[in-house]
Amino acid sequence: MFHKSVFKDETKLDINYVPPRLPHREKERRLLMEFFNFLLHFPERMTQRVIITGDVGTGKTALARRFGADITLEANKKSLKFRFIHINCREYRGKLFFVLQHALTVFRPTFPSRGYSTEEVLRTLMQILDEEDAYVILTLDEFDTLIEKEGSETVYSLTRLQEMRAGKPQRISLLCILRDLRAVEKLDASARSTLQRNVINLERYDKLQLKTILSERVAMAFEPNVVGEDVVDLVTELAVSESGNARFAIELLWRAGKYADAENMDEVEPECVREAVSSIIPTLRKSELSSLGRHEKLFLLGAVRIFKDCQKGYASLSDVEKAYTVVCEEYGEKPNSHTQLWNYVQLLSALGILKTEVASIGTRGRSTRISLPAVPATQLEKELTTALERDE
Repeated sequence: MFHKSVFKDETKLDINYVPPRLPHREKERRLLMEFFNFLLHFPERMTQRVIITGDVGTGKTALARRFGADITLEANKKSLKFRFIHINCREYRGKLFFVLQHALTVFRPTFPSRGYSTEEVLRTLMQILDEEDAYVILTLDEFDTLIEKEGSETVYSLTRLQEMRAGKPQRISLLCILRDLRAVEKLDASARSTLQRNVINLERYDKLQLKTILSERVAMAFEPNVVGEDVVDLVTELAVSESGNARFAIELLWRAGKYADAENMDEVEPECVREAVSSIIPTLRKSELSSLGRHEKLFLLGAVRIFKDCQKGYASLSDVEKAYTVVCEEYGEKPNSHTQLWNYVQLLSALGILKTEVASIGTRGRSTRISLPAVPATQLEKELTTALERDE
């Protein structure tokens, strides 16, 4: 029997999708537009070189592509012959020849792939740009790969293209994307000075920023009311633990939706997120469970049953204590004190099995809430039950 998908448009979670608005990157987008504004007014008189740097998942590529789409639109309004060409240097083995050859095929798709040197390909590209009176922003993603493979001389030549064309219109600007600016330090002083003029550094997303990004993607990608706030919070927490990696968070959200569809669920539940993250990062090691004491296992089993039975993303410490008491009765054990249970929480948190945070509860103050972020509750319940049976 056909079951309706939780997705409205899952392509909105694809790694290559660039949303019309980039939350928390608008300032950097405006700065890029300012850096390249000359292209819209006097493109033949100057070129620009800009570096975007930042950790994985900080939105470097998305920012570049959003900017590329925006400036292309503005150029079209002015009937300017302009191309924004985005090339991942790693995909082209960090070789300038292959990078330039790809750029050339944007204008001449049938250009031969053999029989030309790097210099000839570059010369042909410039000749075509002159003939068509066209201008290019050549965006080199994972630029550090090209630095490692080609070194200072190639980078220097790339940044000084116009000096070899005295008196002719300037045609190619560079937008270089790399994870760590220290890669540029490997270049000699001449290459560094021509490249490292304008740097845009993207900071890691914080928790609130990640939640904003995910909430917007949920609205785009999923049917209404199938992804609850608990799920968004859980994915956010996991992304924060991965250094604020928005790309990881978006992929995790997509995978969780796929697990929901596979189980014919009407909504994406926290357990779907745990299934998804365990498929990306194996987090449960049996040696860790076997090293736990009996009451630590009983306490964890109580917590796991809450998440399995109620499909919550979070539970209060008092609820977990009650569940622990029930489990102790089941296994014929006397429950330990609240102080001892807090020690269990700390240990399980340090192992990465549970996660704790202090949450506000209206005017009554603050309380500790617990989540099971990365291990499926059903899987962990089986492992704990088996371990406790072995202990008897």
